[in-house]
Amino acid sequence: MVRAAKLSKENDALKALVDRQAQKIAALEEELRLALHKRFAASSEKASADQLNLFNEAEQTQSEVTATTPIADETTTTVAEHERKTRGRKPLPDHLPRTRIEHDIPEADKLCACGCQKTRIGEATSEQLDIIPEQIQILQHVRFKYACRSCEGVDDDGPTVVTAPMPLQPIPKSNASPGLLAYIGVAKFVDGMPLYRLEPRFKRIGVEIPRNTLAGWMIRCGDLIEPLINLMQNRLLDYDIIQMDETTVQVLKEKGRSPQSQSYMWVRRGGPPNQTVILFDYEQSRGAKVPARLLKGFRGILQTDGYDGYAAVTRGNDITWIGCLAHVRRKFDEALKAQKKKGRGGLAKQGFDFIQRLYRVEREARERGLDADPRKVLRDEKAKPIWNELRQWLDGALGQVPPKSLTGKALNYTHAQWPRLIRVLDDGRIEVDNNRCENAIRPFVLGRKAWLFADTPAGATASARLYSLIETAKANSLEPYAYLARVFADLPAAIAAQDDAEIEKLLPWNVAATDA
Repeated sequence: MVRAAKLSKENDALKALVDRQAQKIAALEEELRLALHKRFAASSEKASADQLNLFNEAEQTQSEVTATTPIADETTTTVAEHERKTRGRKPLPDHLPRTRIEHDIPEADKLCACGCQKTRIGEATSEQLDIIPEQIQILQHVRFKYACRSCEGVDDDGPTVVTAPMPLQPIPKSNASPGLLAYIGVAKFVDGMPLYRLEPRFKRIGVEIPRNTLAGWMIRCGDLIEPLINLMQNRLLDYDIIQMDETTVQVLKEKGRSPQSQSYMWVRRGGPPNQTVILFDYEQSRGAKVPARLLKGFRGILQTDGYDGYAAVTRGNDITWIGCLAHVRRKFDEALKAQKKKGRGGLAKQGFDFIQRLYRVEREARERGLDADPRKVLRDEKAKPIWNELRQWLDGALGQVPPKSLTGKALNYTHAQWPRLIRVLDDGRIEVDNNRCENAIRPFVLGRKAWLFADTPAGATASARLYSLIETAKANSLEPYAYLARVFADLPAAIAAQDDAEIEKLLPWNVAATDA
């Protein structure tokens, strides 16, 4: 009996070990399929119903599907009347300058066969788009001098020679004009061109500017615009909704750290309606102390992904933490992409379908151009029942799959984020996801693929400020080069005069209003 009991116990232990290994193998296979999908397949999270039906979860039986799957939404969708798009070449923009090039027929062809002179009766005009390669010029600042001949240049109070003052420059004693600095800033922070590529580009048009000089200029420009950044931050913190995100950045010469250390670029997006503010901040850490500093004095709604670093700042600080539905959708989407393609989609498809139904409500609000209050009414009417169904389905689905599987991770993530996700129903101004902030950080991520790293903390800080100014300008419908050129030309005088009103005139939304 003792031996039999011992064998039974060992058998149970082996079965448990086999089960654990099977679950681990299944999870690794899912990770492999997802990695292959990310490498070779489309990255979009959009999927048609036919595509989703190709997936199947082996762990779910037909009875489980019937018990947990809500009745499909059978609402009728009215398709707009089909309109065929006009094909052909689009007209060239009216605002571009035109250079008239006239073509005439030979003089001999102006004589008719009857002997009469032909009369011009009209003209046929066609247009070509032309481009003039980059031109570089030298601005000569000629300052006139004046003196009194009677005093022979000197009187009791000193020399009488008066020279016209030089306008204040963005970088004193530098030969870089505001336009050149704006061009360099746009090339790097909008077009993602590293300075080591910009250096030979200048050389091709006859000017040698070492890259360390270019880098030094950008650092000085970052220092110059600090007053504008401070005003933008005040406007951001005064409004009661902020979105935040962060991404990695490598800085080579950080004190006490190896060149391989990872630092972070934090992004905040907010501001009142029609005054969008986007701010980048370089930090060495991803710890909770960073959002605590960046949100000091803020009271209101903070929307982020599920990173726990935001938890401390939202406790006891009169800050409401809102979650991101896009991250929930992404996890269900990854679970779908990692499955074997055979049969139904199971739990992952069901969760994905719920999220898609919620996004259809958001799309309807967007297409109807609803403001905050009407959007809240629409959500209460159409989205709230879907949220209730999702909660009921989630309670039944939890525990049906291994927690370490991708589907299990998606279910548990949704459950953990639920208190923050559901708060979207409280206020029509709240976005259902953090995508606008993620879109704001995208230019930095794309630029990072080209320039790879920052050399010094001073360079990273300057980059953060310039990205802030440029992305805020873009969000307020300003053309980046024209805006930077104006800021670099007008800001030095406003700072020297300590004229806050003149500095505020250069904020992106004020420039946009003036231009309009």
